Amino acid sequence: MCSHLQRKLLQESGVYYPIYQAIIADPEVTYVLRSRQLHIYRNGKKILILAGKAAPKILVPEDRINRRYLPHAVN
Repeated sequence: MCSHLQRKLLQESGVYYPIYQAIIADPEVTYVLRSRQLHIYRNGKKILILAGKAAPKILVPEDRINRRYLPHAVN
């Protein structure tokens, strides 16, 4: 995991920290670290990709994590 993503995701002041907490609390959600990006899945379907420097890539806008924590990015 790159240092940018690590800070955004794991530090309490990080912009992705609430998403990290939601991932940990939700048993339907899994994640895989691939090539400096965090790929997030719900029930086996990829819903979101987080990267350190790039904007989040939202694949399922109607998912509750995306709607709650990234409302400005969901159209």
